[in-house]
Amino acid sequence: MKVVILAGGFGTRISEESEFRPKPMINIGNMPILWHIMKGYSFWGYNEFVICAGYRQEVIKKWFSDYFLHTSDVTFDFTQGDRVIVHNRHAEPWKVSVIDTGLNTMTGGRVLRIRDYVGDEPFMLTYGDAVSNVSLPELLAFHRQHGKAVTLTTVSLAQQKGVLDLAPDGTIRSFREKSRADGSVINGGFMVCNSKLFDYLENDSTVLERKPMEQLAADGELMGYFHGDFWQCMDTKREKDLLEHLWASGKAPWKVWP
Repeated sequence: MKVVILAGGFGTRISEESEFRPKPMINIGNMPILWHIMKGYSFWGYNEFVICAGYRQEVIKKWFSDYFLHTSDVTFDFTQGDRVIVHNRHAEPWKVSVIDTGLNTMTGGRVLRIRDYVGDEPFMLTYGDAVSNVSLPELLAFHRQHGKAVTLTTVSLAQQKGVLDLAPDGTIRSFREKSRADGSVINGGFMVCNSKLFDYLENDSTVLERKPMEQLAADGELMGYFHGDFWQCMDTKREKDLLEHLWASGKAPWKVWP
């Protein structure tokens, strides 16, 4: 199953970090938060990724093209015709497609643009700026059990994200965009989607979290998998500093891999 990661936005709320790189490429420790997200998926056996890039998409492409330089010791032997020797070669078991989905494309439009890369198969979908220790096998099992078009992971935090009205069985009865007054169960990303989602996406201007999610909820096709453990987005410098502190402490809750 492929994992689609939304990584094309401008990151304006953390502009002090995102002026020269997309937000998913902002480091936590010495690696981009995008790497942390992918390591979490890889731990559970999901190793094929489709990155929906946009703003400064060349930074993401270059980082992956130079991955060995980031993770291995390297000798540059200029006496042998600019020979490059990689020592202690370390490679993730990943297949990564970085797709330029447009500079100003909205989230739903970005997903629509990568339709040919996922085909008619179910796929994982998440944002490139949030980490969690959600159990992906349990999430997928829940999604398969109910058979609806989309399952999103719900978290209970006083954050300003998409707000949900949940039925006891997990059915999302309504979905609306954030409000400053909200402290409800919210959309934490980490979604599983059937290809039916594409029927709700119109064009580059489609915002996934608005009309598509609202209509999916109205049609009874949106379900919520509640995750009561760690989840944290990185919208602001303060949130980045929090993640940095957790990583430096050696007790980052999202680090499920060895």
